[in-house]
Order: sequence, then C-alpha cells, then structure tokens
Amino acid sequence: MVTVGVEEEYLLLDAATGVPVARAAQVRRTAQQHPAIDRAEVQHELLQAQLEIATPVCRTLEEAAAHLERLRHALAAAAAEHGCRLAPVGAAPFTDRLPVPVSDEPRYRAIRARAPQLTDEQLINGMHVHVGVPDRAAGVAVLNGLRPWLPLLVALSADSPLWHGVDTGFASWRTVVFGRWPVGGVPPEFDGAADYDRRIRALVDGGLIGDLGQLYWQARLSERYPTVEVRAMDVQLRAEEAVMLAGLVRAVVATLLADPDRATGAAQHPEQLSAAVWYAARHGAAEQLYDPLTAGIGPAAEVLDHILDVLAPALRGAGDTPWVEPALARLRTDGNGAVRQRRALRRGGRAGLVDLVAPAPEPDGTAP
Repeated sequence: MVTVGVEEEYLLLDAATGVPVARAAQVRRTAQQHPAIDRAEVQHELLQAQLEIATPVCRTLEEAAAHLERLRHALAAAAAEHGCRLAPVGAAPFTDRLPVPVSDEPRYRAIRARAPQLTDEQLINGMHVHVGVPDRAAGVAVLNGLRPWLPLLVALSADSPLWHGVDTGFASWRTVVFGRWPVGGVPPEFDGAADYDRRIRALVDGGLIGDLGQLYWQARLSERYPTVEVRAMDVQLRAEEAVMLAGLVRAVVATLLADPDRATGAAQHPEQLSAAVWYAARHGAAEQLYDPLTAGIGPAAEVLDHILDVLAPALRGAGDTPWVEPALARLRTDGNGAVRQRRALRRGGRAGLVDLVAPAPEPDGTAP
C-alpha cells in the first residue's frame, strides 16, 4: 500500500468582515492544549493570520479523512475562543489596508526582507499531498510522470477566485500569486536522482534561493520524508474534497510506480504545461479540462471519465474508489470551491461568503 499524508494551510478571519486577523500564535497555543491534538500537528506559517496542519502517515483515505476532520474541528473551536474563524480557503477574499505581519521566525523575516511585497500578498493557502516512494530514484521518475497531471489538479482544486474584494476572473488566483516566486510552476524534467540533487543544490549554493524549502514547484521530492510532495492544489472548503484529491494524487503516483505507461500520454513540452496550468487556474473545472494523457482540452465530464478509467486499478487496489468517485460526482453537480464562492457572494453578499469559507463552529464546539 502506498502511504499518503496531507498538509493544509488555513487563514484566520474576522467573523464579521472576513478580513485576516493576526491571531495564529494564540489559536495555535489553544489548539495544542486540546487532548486530541499532538503539538507537532499544528504549525505556524509565513504570516500571522495563517496556520498549517499535517496529518500522520496514513495507509487509507479513511484514516486521512478522520485526521483532517479532527484537526479542522479542533482548530475551528480554538479560533472561536479567540474571536475569529478558521477558513480553509485558497485566498483571502477580503483584506485590510495594512499587511499582516510575518510570523516571528528568522526564516520568515529573511523571506520578507528579500521580497516584501510578495510576502505581504501571501494570504493564500495550499494543500500538499505526500505520497510514499521506495527511494529517491523512483521519486524522480514519479516526479517526471506527474508533470502533465498538475494542470488537472489545479483545475479540480481551484478555490481562490476572489482577491481584495474583487472577482479576479480566475478560479485559482492562488496559483497566479504563488507562481511569482522563483523556482515555481511545473517542475522541469530530470535525468534521474543525481541530476535532481545536483540542480537543486546549485540553486542554493549559487545564492539564488535561501534554502531547499524555497523550491516552490507544484511537485517536488520531500527533503524530510521518503515521499513525493504534490503542492499544486488550493486548500479545500470541505474535508471530503481534500480526501478526494489525496486519493487522486495517490492513484496517479501508484500507477506511475506500477505501470508508468498507463499514466503517460503524449509528449508534452514545458511551454505546453505552463500554458495548461494557466488555463486551469483561469477556468477551473466548470466546463473544459486539460487531459493529462491526450494533452488536449475537452469537456470536463469526458476528461474525468477518461482519467477515472485510467486510474481505476490503483483506486480499486487501495480501496479508494468510494472516497474519490462520489466526491468527484458532487464536484460535477455542485461545483468546486471557486464556483461555490462566487455563488455564495452572489446570493448572500459578503456575509454569505464569509459563512461559506469560514463557517462558525456548532454549539458543541465542533466545525459544521
């Protein structure tokens, strides 16, 4: 069984205005006192209005779902204690005129010193999926094979259409904002593990980036775990959608490990994949999708049917089909986060949108 783990980034928002509030340290301390939370599971992020969680290593999607629900519930309750709401949303839909300060860590202060405006605009949240690989060589082979799948993951996960109170016209504005950093977007193709290690070390040794954590590709090898880390997705409004995306990522990786020809289609050049990511960020999953195997744009329903057929053996083998297919079916009918955010704003205004992206905890202290 190929293992999987999920990291999620969240914002803390004012319940009335939806503006980010710098209360991460207080919320984190409160959450870490919860008996169901391990202190290492909740971490600070770049800005003081953000938190990050990480599930343990999971063998099943059922495990991953239980951990995500547990962590989201505990953090939502902790946020409520400090007069704010937890928002698993891809980008802050509204912002104050003053920037949110960075977390008080040397690394984060150094990042802001290098790029102050970019840092101030990092009010964006991603979802990272770690999938276990046998070794670094296998990891690089998987990384190469993942490249055409990244636009599809961007489109399905799009959950950041709003920015500074304005509809950007993009389904995933986070993808655009995050893509402005160096060493971002779709990773290049590598000629094995030695080539990968030599090239990433050259970036650090040459002073072009501060550390390997600043490899902001949409997929990379983890430097801490024997995993491939897929970072292309916006964080999801619903935990069930995060689990679905984790299942898709695991199925792609498992297929690339067991039967790479099955998950590999037409040759795709860097400029083609870059354009496909931009297209995915712009349009999301509402109508047309980029097919990772044909390298063409097609009706969303047809592309999803195609990829589910390709990934079926891996999904069945891991027992993930019941978690992936129903969630994808709901996405087809209800829309992804970007679609639902626009709908909520249209129907309920600012208050309706805030209630969608940062729902108030229930009276028993759990998230809805």
